[in-house]
Amino acid sequence: MKILSIETSCDETSVALIEATGGVDAPVFSVVDHITASQIDIHKEFGGVFPMMAKREHIKTLPLLLKKILTHTTKTQKEISTEEKETVATILVREPEMLDEVLAIIAQKPDIDAIAVTYGPGLEPALWVGVNTAKALALAWNIPLIPVNHMEGHLLSTLVQKNGDAVINVAVTLPAIVLLVSGGHTELIHVKHWGEYVKLGYTKDDAAGEAFDKVARMLELPYPGGPKIGKLAQQYRDKTTSPQPSPSQGEGEKAEKVTFPRPMMRTDDYNFSFSGLKTAVLYHVRDNPIQSEEEKEMIACEFEDAVFDVLVHKTMRAIDEFGAQTLIVGGGVAASAQLRKRLQEKTNELGVALHFPSSELATDNALMIAIAGYFTFLRNNTLTGETILTLKAQGSLSL
Repeated sequence: MKILSIETSCDETSVALIEATGGVDAPVFSVVDHITASQIDIHKEFGGVFPMMAKREHIKTLPLLLKKILTHTTKTQKEISTEEKETVATILVREPEMLDEVLAIIAQKPDIDAIAVTYGPGLEPALWVGVNTAKALALAWNIPLIPVNHMEGHLLSTLVQKNGDAVINVAVTLPAIVLLVSGGHTELIHVKHWGEYVKLGYTKDDAAGEAFDKVARMLELPYPGGPKIGKLAQQYRDKTTSPQPSPSQGEGEKAEKVTFPRPMMRTDDYNFSFSGLKTAVLYHVRDNPIQSEEEKEMIACEFEDAVFDVLVHKTMRAIDEFGAQTLIVGGGVAASAQLRKRLQEKTNELGVALHFPSSELATDNALMIAIAGYFTFLRNNTLTGETILTLKAQGSLSL
């Protein structure tokens, strides 16, 4: 089946067009096209994502991406009745600026079987742009609408690997433990079968990626913070793992090594908490103003090590307790080279398969939503006809 997918949960506007076959046990995905427009350059001067600004950018960008991706399909002219125009206008009451462009898209009906859209979790103003656009298209084209949980998208993002235009389907052995780490979520999930998910634990406060962004601001690093902290941390590791000349006279002594807590690492549950760790960095920087670039690198390294110590320890414990054969890691923090290295070392020791998403699928994207949409469709969780109008964005949706 051909699936058009839409993702607008945060600060990436993304669309994908795929063909999916094979069913749950042997899925095969062929990617016709996948386009993502990032808003990072817009939000980084503010140090984070502003929901209403993200919504405005989605409104501007989404119709352009849809027109571009639908050039890959055969289209037939569709007459739009006055009643249909009124219905679409009602659906887009939150996004009236999109009405004319969405009607123009509707007038060229593509050869697709369904539309998948992220309806949560995420920033609700941003989510509504994708949800309402998908509702209007699906209703006007009389095709099923597939509501997709964003977190299931991350969970399934490793089923394909992208290297430029090349797409490789990946067979994943279950049962698996899934570690989802992003700016909004840190969760451990047990997967017995696709679609059968048990959440083992989650963050009680800040997500791992959120903590990285907040600590980056303390260190006067630009948004997004994770890659910047990772770079500084690696520079410090490189310096401390190779022989260094003694400081010349007058250069001063090296900064004293700082140690941050590993919150909840030894608790009996699988929950996480990074707010206290973030506060420990805040107090250290406040009471010990940074005097050198090496001191900043040291703080970045110790903070990153603290986060990853907790993530790795609890993930390995879950693998052992539940007898998982595979570890899947998803979300933006999964792009960290250091986290990948540490998890690879541990899973090699245990003889457990490890799957990371390819770099362009680690962040929010519509390809993972299309893949999750296929599995959701196979579970008969679709909307048709007037039931399409019942779909609502859910910012706090759980997996």
